Amino acid sequence: MNEHRREIMQNVFLTYLPAKKFKTSCLSAQLVTQLDAKTASYNALTPSVLHRGTVRCPDMEQLSAAMDRLYGAQVSPNCRKRGERQCIGFVGTVIDDCFAPCGERLLEPTAELMGELLLDPVTRGGRFLSEYVESEKSNLIDAIRSIRNDKRDWADRRLMQEMCAAEPYGVSRWGDEDTVKKINNQKLYQHYHALLSRSRVELFYCGSAEEERVTDAMLNALAALPRGVEAELLPMQKLAAPAEPRIITETMDVTQGKLAMGLRCGSDDVPAMILANLMFGGWSNSKLFLNVREKLSLCYYASSSYARSKGILTVSSGIESKDYDRAVEEILRQLNAVQRGDWEDWELEGAKSTMLSALNSLGDSQGALENYYLGQAATGQDESPEEMAALLRAVTPERIRAAAESVTLDTVYFLRGKEGEA
Repeated sequence: MNEHRREIMQNVFLTYLPAKKFKTSCLSAQLVTQLDAKTASYNALTPSVLHRGTVRCPDMEQLSAAMDRLYGAQVSPNCRKRGERQCIGFVGTVIDDCFAPCGERLLEPTAELMGELLLDPVTRGGRFLSEYVESEKSNLIDAIRSIRNDKRDWADRRLMQEMCAAEPYGVSRWGDEDTVKKINNQKLYQHYHALLSRSRVELFYCGSAEEERVTDAMLNALAALPRGVEAELLPMQKLAAPAEPRIITETMDVTQGKLAMGLRCGSDDVPAMILANLMFGGWSNSKLFLNVREKLSLCYYASSSYARSKGILTVSSGIESKDYDRAVEEILRQLNAVQRGDWEDWELEGAKSTMLSALNSLGDSQGALENYYLGQAATGQDESPEEMAALLRAVTPERIRAAAESVTLDTVYFLRGKEGEA
């Protein structure tokens, strides 16, 4: 795929992905800002409030009718966390012009609608409508609270809060409930204006339209976008693990213990670290799955994930409280096996095949492509899926061992049931 990213306005970048295989076009506009505990809730709330209505379509009913006139186009708000960046905005899909009835051009009106949602919200008295803000505050609080209901997500969240307490990465993409409660329509409107003028904007398009036409459509849609002094995006923090790992145990009314482990990676060899993680716990035939879960039956599930922008590897597992010590010991033993190079050829080939297949399948989904390239732009990476695939193919076992040897345990979080209390 012949992707192309360039600056079309001050601090506004368009990633253009030409594709004629899809029946829809995908268009995305994202504000990229520093993840910060003080502003995360404000940022998360903003796109949902903007999505309630524009000056031309001041309520959901009229906004829905406008999308229906574009043959069922969809423009949805989103809030994502990429490394230590918060990305908020809108993602839209519409019938590609190649398939539009009577040769209609749908790109321009869809881009215009997205521009209206971002730049021309319905207001009253120079601020957002209070009823819209209060309604979306309630929805955001419900979303924040829902994390606690999924104990696996909760344990993973608590691990990041503890392990990255002094880092932006420890902040949730939705912020926190207490901050949300203090937001009102005036404060949010003021924040919104500052956010618009100071944030970097990442635009994404995937479809059959020519690049010049896409550029013109987005320039017209965002003509009123204010451009001020760019807010600083701080370099990603990569810290070393403490001399002794931190052990945190909490108790809730759960029937299954949740074990979450955080480790720091000292290696900058990203392709090697990706494969080390896959062999450790990142795919269905990993060491964690085959040994800790299947062979030893020490857990109900066990997997690992690698955040390259932060150099952090995490393990997520569900266990019986009585098996805590054995589970931690065995998980670390499997990591040590990867560090020693104690694996069969099929394990490495399977890990490579899994990752290459995942990269290859990105081209089958516009949403997956948008998500991939947004993550790349937000965290300062520039490999295309094809380039990353080539890098992975070139990784040697020696590089994998060296990358794995840089991994050090930082924090262990265990959520146990009340019956396990002394």
